[in-house]
Amino acid sequence: MTYHPKTTLPWLEPHQSFPPLDQALQDDTPWPGLLAAGGVLDADTLEQAYSQGIFPWYSDNQPILWWSTDPRMVLRPENFRLHKSLRKSLQRFAASPQCEIRIDTSFGEVMAACAGPRTHQAGTWITDDVRQAYTALHQRGLAHSVETWIHGKLAGGLYCVALGRAVYGESMFTRVPDASKTALAALVALCRAHGVEMIDCQQETSHLASLGASAIPRTAFAESIARTQVLPSMNWSFSPESWKGIL
Repeated sequence: MTYHPKTTLPWLEPHQSFPPLDQALQDDTPWPGLLAAGGVLDADTLEQAYSQGIFPWYSDNQPILWWSTDPRMVLRPENFRLHKSLRKSLQRFAASPQCEIRIDTSFGEVMAACAGPRTHQAGTWITDDVRQAYTALHQRGLAHSVETWIHGKLAGGLYCVALGRAVYGESMFTRVPDASKTALAALVALCRAHGVEMIDCQQETSHLASLGASAIPRTAFAESIARTQVLPSMNWSFSPESWKGIL
């Protein structure tokens, strides 16, 4: 990151409160949505950040960077687009005794796979420090992995953060075609069953848009998570009957 004349970025001390969301950098800077830098990456800080709609995103050679994008990309479970090819793939998956969705059985392996190298992408933001912090959050019951298993092997999956019924998607990986989309579909089915308003997607991408995600104002996002994070937590389990909510 280089200096830009229109940037004034707060530097946080460990466990210092975050600034208000409307102080994030605007579209007239190279980093719209960047709210603060510094602080510490641990479970306490992550829980505080997500409760306010803030997430970390930075590379190895950067300080900890905290973001609150406006607009915010979200996927409302009822708007999930189950394209014809994916529907057929899910139907085959659900019908096969060799295929199953598991929740929270291999959180560390899912994070490690999400951190792995990807085509056309140099490096990863999921550093060892990030993995350690989210694993601590997982041990508190506030971060979860949705896992696609085929023939007893982890084929794909995703991990997310959940405070009450506010759900924040983080990263996906796949080792076989459609395995990550299958995990996402399972998360959507779970969220539909529990009345989750939206799944946070953080960044706008054409891939997410193709699956039904859309951008909403940051104020609307903040209002939603304020309502839903105080609701009882979901039952993070998945059975074959859970597919009925989406297929």
